[in-house]
Amino acid sequence: MKKKSDKSLAGTGNNKTNLKKHKPKSGSEGLKKRYVSSKNICKVTFRLPREAAPDARNVTVVGDFNNWNITETKMKKLSNGDFTLTLELPCDREYSFRYLIDANRWEKDWFADKHIPGDSGVDDSVVVV
Repeated sequence: MKKKSDKSLAGTGNNKTNLKKHKPKSGSEGLKKRYVSSKNICKVTFRLPREAAPDARNVTVVGDFNNWNITETKMKKLSNGDFTLTLELPCDREYSFRYLIDANRWEKDWFADKHIPGDSGVDDSVVVV
């Protein structure tokens, strides 16, 4: 299990990505939230558009919710080339996260609720539920 301090593993820590060149087209915006009040959870759908990873074979979403484990939460590649994954997260929290593309490049979420400075000079995305 990888910890937050291990985010620079797999040759990814020094790769600074300019996401402005990957801004998704309208209608493909990243995070979608559906609250389930009876369980005090939020079903969060993470979506990385194909523009952000046009030749990617594998993408995982890595963050506080999985102790920064780089293999635990693999995303599904859709027919249009986007990657998606839905997770159930406990409410009343903020979760830092990033996308790991083909185990060698970090990418932040353009439409995250906010961004904060992360390890290795690369910003973390944050989802607030």
